[in-house]
Amino acid sequence: MMKMDKITREWVIQAEFDIETAEFMFKGGRNFYAVFMCHLSLEKALKGLYWKKLQDVTPKMHNLIFLINKIGVKPPETLGKFIVKLNEANIATRYPESLEKLQKTYTKKITKEIISNTKEVLEWIKQQL
Repeated sequence: MMKMDKITREWVIQAEFDIETAEFMFKGGRNFYAVFMCHLSLEKALKGLYWKKLQDVTPKMHNLIFLINKIGVKPPETLGKFIVKLNEANIATRYPESLEKLQKTYTKKITKEIISNTKEVLEWIKQQL
């Protein structure tokens, strides 16, 4: 891992742990929890970038778009579109209205794609560090 300060490094370590947890949940068939962990992974990575760029305590919130805008970085368009979609999934997976509906929404195929896209974004965020 590249040289980074203690706070940034801790955010990145947690982000990597969370993407591994997403894969673990996926293997166990807990797809929407895998999606939730993908969001959490990117949230933590962005909070690490927030600290690195702004040297300020990160806000206690979960909005990925807000964090990106505050940091002042612009992801490539495809990654940006994915971040918007994942950001929207956060509320549904955090506070499900219907377990059955979420299980139908996040199929194995869709969840696998979300995990793959999350890893791409994670790599992009780490390149910004």
